[in-house]
This record gives sequence, C-alpha cells and structure tokens, in this order.
Amino acid sequence: MRILLSACILLGLPCLSPAQGQINGVIDKNPGKPHVAVPDFRATGAAAPLMAVFNTTVANDLQSAPVVNFIPKTLYPLQVPQQPSELVAGVAPASPRATTPQGTRLTDWSLPPVAANFLGIGYGAESRGSLVAFGWLYSAAPTIPFLQGAQVFGKIYTATLDEAGAVDAGHRYAADILAQFGGKSLVGTRIVFVSDRTGSKEIWVMNWDGTGQKQLTHYGSITTFPSASPDGRMVAFTTYASGTPAIQIFSLDSGRKLPFYNQRASLNSFVTFTPDSKNIIFSSTANGGAAQLYGASVDGSGFHRITASGAIEVEPKINPKTGADLVDVSGRSGLPQIYRMSIEGTDVQRLSAGTGEATNPAWSPDGAHIAFAWTRGFEPGNYNIFVMDVSSQQTTQLTANEGRNENPSWAPDATHIVYASKRGRQSQIWTMNADGTGKHQLTQAGNNEKPFWVNAEQ
Repeated sequence: MRILLSACILLGLPCLSPAQGQINGVIDKNPGKPHVAVPDFRATGAAAPLMAVFNTTVANDLQSAPVVNFIPKTLYPLQVPQQPSELVAGVAPASPRATTPQGTRLTDWSLPPVAANFLGIGYGAESRGSLVAFGWLYSAAPTIPFLQGAQVFGKIYTATLDEAGAVDAGHRYAADILAQFGGKSLVGTRIVFVSDRTGSKEIWVMNWDGTGQKQLTHYGSITTFPSASPDGRMVAFTTYASGTPAIQIFSLDSGRKLPFYNQRASLNSFVTFTPDSKNIIFSSTANGGAAQLYGASVDGSGFHRITASGAIEVEPKINPKTGADLVDVSGRSGLPQIYRMSIEGTDVQRLSAGTGEATNPAWSPDGAHIAFAWTRGFEPGNYNIFVMDVSSQQTTQLTANEGRNENPSWAPDATHIVYASKRGRQSQIWTMNADGTGKHQLTQAGNNEKPFWVNAEQ
C-alpha cells in the first residue's frame, strides 16, 4: 500500500480505493471516430511479467471497438511517457535540429505520423501482493496550453497479481477509455453456447472475450438452444435427457436448476424472455400438430397459446425495447421466413423477402434491427449473417465466403454480434462488429454452436 500512496502523492493522482475512480473532464462527441494511441505500460518487480498480457488486452479491446480508431503502435515515437510528469503540453518551439517527435509532448502524438486525438499512458506496480495499474487519458489537441487541462481521467486499477488480474485490469482501463466516446463495456457479460467437446451436446458458458469456458450442464444427452433472461440471472435451454425435448431453466448465480413445468408435448423449446425476465414465450406442440407459440411464467404456470397458424412457428424473440412485439420463424408461406407480430400474436407481417431460407432472428438492444441467417445474398445457398433495419426492411450482409454462419446474437453494447461459423469440419463461436468488421474466434475445442450473449447481472 505504501507504493500505491506514494505514487498517488508524487504524481498528483487522487488516492483512490480499488472500487473508486475520478473522471476529470468531458469529451466532446465530435463527428467521426476519435483516433486513440495507447503505448505499452511498463512495470518493475513482480508486476513486470504481467504487463504484456495487460497491454495485449487493452490493445485488443480498443482494436475491436467500433467507436474508436486505435492507432498502430508501429507509428508511435520511440520515447514513450509512462506518467504525467513525463509529459509536456503545448507545441514545441521551432528548432532546425528537431526532426523526429520525441514523444514527451502531447503534440508529438497529435501531429503526423501518429495523428492521435487522445493519448493513454500509464504503468504498473506491485503493492502488498496485488497488481496496481495507473492509467490516464489525455486529449492531444495542440491548442490546450496546460497539461492539467488536457487530462480526461486518471484512475487506479487494482487486481490480483497474476495473468487473470492483468486481463481484468486491462479490460477495465480500456472500458474507461471507450466510455468517454459512448462505448459500453462488455466486462461482466457472458456467452452461453452449445459444445460437444465432452462427447455430447451440453450447455457451456464463457466470458465475453472467450476466457473462462466452463460446462454448465452434464446430462450426457442432446442439450441445445440456449437463451438467457435480460437480467443476466437465468439461462433456458432444451434437453433430450428425459427422452423428449423439454425446457429447463438454470440460475447462472448458483448453476442450479430452477422449477419449470413442461406441458406434455413432443416439443417444448426456443425460449425467449420478456424484458422484465418474469415471463417467457416458447414453441410447443402441446395442442398437437405443428409447433406453435405459447406464453407462460418462468416457472411454466399461466400457459396460454399465442399463434394458431397451422404452420410451424419456432424461434420467437421478444423485442427487448418494447416488450410488445416479437419476431419468429414461420413456415406459413413455404420455406422458413421471419415474421413480426404483436405479443398477442396479432398484426402478423413478414419481414424477410420470401426467397431462400431466413432463420435465427435476433433483436438489437434498441429494438430497431434484427440480425438473422439467410441463404440469399452474396454466396447464395449457404447461410450467412445479415442485419435488417426493421422499419425499412433494408438488409446488410455481414459474412460471405467464410463457411456456414448462423445463430447471431447481439452484445449488450449493441455494437458486437456473436455467431457460429462452420469453416471446414467444425463449427466455432466467433464475434464481430455489427458492421461485419473485426471478426474474432472465441472457441477452439470440439464443435461449438448456438451462442447467446448474456447481460451482466443487474
């Protein structure tokens, strides 16, 4: 703790507890993405070996974020500041011998070749068996004459003195940078998915970045179609463990099964939760014939029918913004297509074009778009991920020539999508930005499919 306090006093940084922080300033939301440079943090002693993981985490988070442009480190000056005392504001005086930016002035970063709007600096240390990272963000605008006026924030990040702690601290520092530009942190969110890596299809869960993968169910049977409640506390899925497909709901807090009454049917599946996490809609053959949509409470009580189309109705997804309408996949016009209707099953409208097969709809958090899998567009015949503006029904294709791509699910930040991609013999879980850029593979072992992004617990 002595290192922590002395560094605070020396650097003029508020002496904060691990759970606190100080944001000193507001960034104007100017048009266009801000260009951000963050040189590598360094450390001494026991913290030194962890800085590589910390730096990689920060760089990956900023590179994959659609709200900023992360400037490649190959463009940075050779002399990299680690703390405010090593920085100078204002424009350097003209000198015939000055040929290469030294890196000690903010203008060394705002002018070419770096051309950054913002500069992040910091360093790591070990204090009483913990990793402590000191991080700052500065505006690099050359018109700011004093360093204090350029500081956006200065914070302390305390974590465990191991790689997991370095990753955690890196995520939090990157999240604080992104928050200045309207970006939401994905730290704390999780992804549930199906994996056969243990020999049978089971439900697994992992952190948003692919770390911490662990098995949630152990039925030794087909367990599939996971979804999660908006409050991040429950995951629902279908399992064939009893011989027929039945819905089960687990608590993500305890990992234990919650009570749910399944109607006697050959199919109970495809759960979607209402925005308040108290009720569900799912697909069932409880009345015989083709699967239809039904509603109930999260314990299975209050069961009631919603659709009666005579065609298969599956994959319902309730609009997370309104809670008043839903989309589903229906065979009422022949091949599977995506339809929209009220929560009561009225005002039915087909959204997809009617050509090819359109499946796996997923609402964006703002309720304005859906992502879905479609066999049309570029590379017809193979499933690819598309995004539709629901009001105009205009579509944008996000994947092509990358195998079979299905089951998109939006991240809570509304700027990332997770999906399954089969490239070759195995299917794996990938993420990408909502514009199709920044594709990144999360899983490696076995076949992995049907991902669903889970909110952080509220």
